[in-house]
Amino acid sequence: MGVTRPAPRRRRRALRLVPVLLLAAAAFAAGALVAAGRGSDERDAVRRFTEAWERGDYGAMHAELTGASAARVPVRSFARRYRSAAATATLESLRTGPPARPRDGTVSVPVTARTRVFGTIRGTLEVPVRIEDDRPRIAWAQRLTFPGLRDGEKLTRRTNLPRRADILARDGTPLAQGERRTSSFPAASAIAGALGPIPKDRAAELRAEGVPDDAQVGISGLERVFDDRLRGRPGGVLRAGDRDLGAAVAEAGDAVRTSISTKVQAAAVEALADRLGGIAAVRPATGEILALAGIAFSGLQPPGSTFKMVTLSAALDAKVAGPNSSYPVQTSTTLEGVELQNANGEACGGSLTNAFAHSCNSVFAPLSVRIGAKRLVSMAERLGFNTPTGIPGAATSTIPPARELGDDLNIGSTGIGQGRVQATALQMSWIAATIGTRGRRPRLTLEAKPQGRRSDRVMRQGTASQVAKMMTAVVASGTGGAAAIEGVRVAGKTGTAELRSTQRPECKVTPPEEGQPDPPPPPEDCPKPDDPSDTDAWFSAFAPAGDPRIAVGVLLVGAGAGGDAAAPAAKTVLQAAL
Repeated sequence: MGVTRPAPRRRRRALRLVPVLLLAAAAFAAGALVAAGRGSDERDAVRRFTEAWERGDYGAMHAELTGASAARVPVRSFARRYRSAAATATLESLRTGPPARPRDGTVSVPVTARTRVFGTIRGTLEVPVRIEDDRPRIAWAQRLTFPGLRDGEKLTRRTNLPRRADILARDGTPLAQGERRTSSFPAASAIAGALGPIPKDRAAELRAEGVPDDAQVGISGLERVFDDRLRGRPGGVLRAGDRDLGAAVAEAGDAVRTSISTKVQAAAVEALADRLGGIAAVRPATGEILALAGIAFSGLQPPGSTFKMVTLSAALDAKVAGPNSSYPVQTSTTLEGVELQNANGEACGGSLTNAFAHSCNSVFAPLSVRIGAKRLVSMAERLGFNTPTGIPGAATSTIPPARELGDDLNIGSTGIGQGRVQATALQMSWIAATIGTRGRRPRLTLEAKPQGRRSDRVMRQGTASQVAKMMTAVVASGTGGAAAIEGVRVAGKTGTAELRSTQRPECKVTPPEEGQPDPPPPPEDCPKPDDPSDTDAWFSAFAPAGDPRIAVGVLLVGAGAGGDAAAPAAKTVLQAAL
């Protein structure tokens, strides 16, 4: 009996050890799960940080920082540092891989940076992670702004440009070539443009493209329009401290063949004759710009009665009037108590066709009111107002929103091209080209023989055809007779835009009745009667009227009446093209 008793005590001791071992195993497993969970949390934090970097979401990146890092580098400064690094490296895209397991408080992430100039740069980002309030946070450092940087290193670069490419006319004639940008074509200087220091408004863009800060770039004309192609591809070295991260050799671009016709360009320069103004010529079917002289695509002025092409289009499109609609013959009209006169006090009216041919303000100002601000502005915008031309450096012609035109006087003044309407010669050639192609607005280009679809339907074909027919009456029997070419049907519209209002009451001097004293003279800022310097001369045209090969816009600042000054200049350019 005594021999058998110890065995149960050993079993009881073994039984007591089982719960202890189970508790130890459970504790070990729980610790392992906590450690694994924390590691996963740290990687998730780094993943959020790097994925936000890929998107360029610097606010989301900053939200992952520790309190101390966020206080030391506020979000605006944080974003500025990343943008600066991206611009220095000419960064185009960024891709990050999956974060590795944490090691000594650091999570490693593979990063691939594709740059415009220095090729593809790969590196590993070592991201420090700290636990704050039971949540992993990024302990940020400057080296995290670009792969390959180390503590204390600054990202820098040295870049250079290759030889600038040549600019050619459509027939291959050099318009600007070599370092001196010379040409044997006398009229080239009017279109080639100039080089100069980087303008402030382009500095950030060009730095991101790798252009050296002290480079000479295109600032006007064709040099500006094709600057990115003429510059070629920069070369240079990207450095982290005194180490090279990437390098490339500069590559020159190919010569750019433009749409400029030497014959039409020479005619435009001749027609402008050193006067302040601009002349633009466009090929309607393709939108190719054949000539630009003076301030053709940069000078904004009130377009005067050439804007009646827009007003007429809106009236016909809305069926507010037709070609044979009849209007009283009179010298002026009154809107909101203000008299609007016809040019030179001419009495005109009759049919809408005749009123357009003789540019009757007395018809078109009240007609604009009938059209209404909304439809008038809509037609102007369909014809290119408030729409960038697509030509770098070209000014955008503008018309105020319909809600801002206000009363009938402002609507009427807008409809005859006064008020706050502003246009370039290029814009008015664009409108003429659109009407000439039966309502298809061409996409303007300075490239020879552009590819793809080159126009957009903006007006009903029937409306455009009616306007085109009425524009031929302007040249055949109206104010544009000086643009007539024998054997060619020319469609056009004159414009005479006031620079200072002759309609101000204080500028009008009424002759005194017999025996009465002479009235006081008008203020000095009132324009003198028949002073041509108070008006811009305009003319817009296309020819031949049935199948146009050229559309022209002419602006002569302070040159008098459009029919007298601008129409003959347009004729010179039309003849050169035809």
